[in-house]
Amino acid sequence: MRVTPRLIRRRLVILLMCLLAAIAGLIGRVFYIQTVQSPWLSGKAKQLWSRNIPVQGVRGSILDSSGQPLAYTATALSILAIPSQIKDKVATAKALAPILQMPENVILKKLQRRQLSTYLNPGGRRLSEQVAEKIRSLHLAGIYLTEEGRRVYPYGDLAASVLGITGGDGQGLTGVEKEYDSVLAGKPGAILYYANNKGERMPGEGDDFLPPVNGDDVELTINKSIQEYVQREIERAVAEYNPDHVTAIVANPKTGAILAMANYPTFNPADWRNYPPSTYNHNLAIWQTFEPGSTFKVVTLSAALQENKVNLNDRFYDPGYYEVAGHRIRCWKAGGHGSQSYLNVVENSCNPGFIALGEKLGKNTLFSYIKRFGFGQKTGIDLPGEGTGILFNLKKVGPLELATTAFGQGVSVTPIQQVMALSAVANGGKLMKPYVVQSIINPVTGQVIESTEPTVVRQVISPSVAAEVRSALESVVANGSGGGAYIQGYRVAGKTGTAQVAKNGRYESGHYIVSFIGMAPANNPVLVAYIAIDYPRPKNQPVFGGVIAAPIVGRILADSLAELGVPKSNQGLAKKIRWGDPLTVTLPNFVGLTMKQARDLALQSTAQIRTQVNGQGQYIVAQAPAGGTSVAEGSTVRLILGDTPPAGAIDKTG
Repeated sequence: MRVTPRLIRRRLVILLMCLLAAIAGLIGRVFYIQTVQSPWLSGKAKQLWSRNIPVQGVRGSILDSSGQPLAYTATALSILAIPSQIKDKVATAKALAPILQMPENVILKKLQRRQLSTYLNPGGRRLSEQVAEKIRSLHLAGIYLTEEGRRVYPYGDLAASVLGITGGDGQGLTGVEKEYDSVLAGKPGAILYYANNKGERMPGEGDDFLPPVNGDDVELTINKSIQEYVQREIERAVAEYNPDHVTAIVANPKTGAILAMANYPTFNPADWRNYPPSTYNHNLAIWQTFEPGSTFKVVTLSAALQENKVNLNDRFYDPGYYEVAGHRIRCWKAGGHGSQSYLNVVENSCNPGFIALGEKLGKNTLFSYIKRFGFGQKTGIDLPGEGTGILFNLKKVGPLELATTAFGQGVSVTPIQQVMALSAVANGGKLMKPYVVQSIINPVTGQVIESTEPTVVRQVISPSVAAEVRSALESVVANGSGGGAYIQGYRVAGKTGTAQVAKNGRYESGHYIVSFIGMAPANNPVLVAYIAIDYPRPKNQPVFGGVIAAPIVGRILADSLAELGVPKSNQGLAKKIRWGDPLTVTLPNFVGLTMKQARDLALQSTAQIRTQVNGQGQYIVAQAPAGGTSVAEGSTVRLILGDTPPAGAIDKTG
């Protein structure tokens, strides 16, 4: 084919048009990338360049039932290192070591890690302001100060087992801190910056801040004052009896709310690492299981009355033992109690009498009530680590197992199970689900986000039987083994417990858990209180629950009822005075009298009391305890003097 100038021109035109089309396509593609795809590409690039420094939200506070903080978060600065931005790691480690009081080689290992960022634990976490200022003054590349929360417990070990502990990253590890971690923690934020593939900050790029979401506050059912009374009594018991462990619980039987819960040994949550793990890892009040002893007899009594197997006026003869399957089970009283009513059986905590009740019920019925009262299963309390206890397999229960179960031996229960079981008796036969958190609160607005409603698990016994059991238990305190818990003016009902501890399949000589569980006022209980003391070592006392544990519960109930404003009453059973019991006297009212008149009145009343006089003046303007109060003979009354009688007092000087 001959190539002519015309053909050449045509080919050049086609080539030029193709070239123009290609250029137009390229221009269009650039325009598309620069305009349409630009935001998407920029986002992808920033994802590759983006780095972040985490910023924690403020962890929510834990409050008592009146809103007082038992645990809160104070902000503190921590060091966050970004290894890729640190050119001279050796020099940086050397500069930080003396300030953080950490070995230089430990810091250097952290800085040499192939990771985006790292905290310099432990010395670089939650710094004091003085240490933080020293770090700032060094102007070290790749070393940043970021805010972290530092948990503060203003009342030390108060309610420590309930509150729990937090870890190095602020996460809940035990107690309420763990159970409600998602509520308290909130959501973390971050400071976002841009860096190249070497981790070096990119010039011209600013930082972005993603704000954290602070956690919500958790309000407990714990009454701070009642909790203090309980821990005071535990400290007193430890000082007096040197036990291995002590557990105490106070509950509202009508709702299941736990007003106080404490253990010994205890710990300070702010400094938990300095305590043995067994101290902070286990809340004995809900975890520990042991044979309850005679406090368990409340279940046997309730079942027998509900099933009409006994009337408290029926008679029972106790020769001091009971023969079961070739075994002679002895009563705690040598020679036995002889002929007695079943009310006396309860008052005297007579094991043979309760074995007879167990036989009347039979194993199927007795174990049915044991399970209905909540034993052998978790109560569902909103705390981690709850135990279930151990019951005999019903198929393996013979006459001997039935007998020992009837008086609280051979079964294993937790303290919280016992408290809720007696709370059912106190609450007209209704078993409640226990709880320690009453509401979740927005810390900014103060509004309640969520609240806990009392939950009835089941009706265990009828209200009339529950009232009959309470009456019998009131008699235990007024006339029987629980006399140490008697409170003048408050009707206390309760049951003692003394259980020998089994070890390696045998009961250990001399090792007992003594306990007492009580409620008040007996006719309409507002409180149930329980204490168990493991291996008390008294110097001059017998090891019985009525001697050691009952007076402690009596003092807890007396102070707690007064704290709640429960009025005293003259109704109820009068206490049976026994040999060795302290005599009580009623204090005269000295207010408004002169000292001479007060002495004359004291002589007339024959009250054997001591006085402590404070202040100066002619008249007694105040006294403590107040007139009309019953106190032990020989007690001291404090008299305050003033120049004029108080308003309302009668002037008897003329």
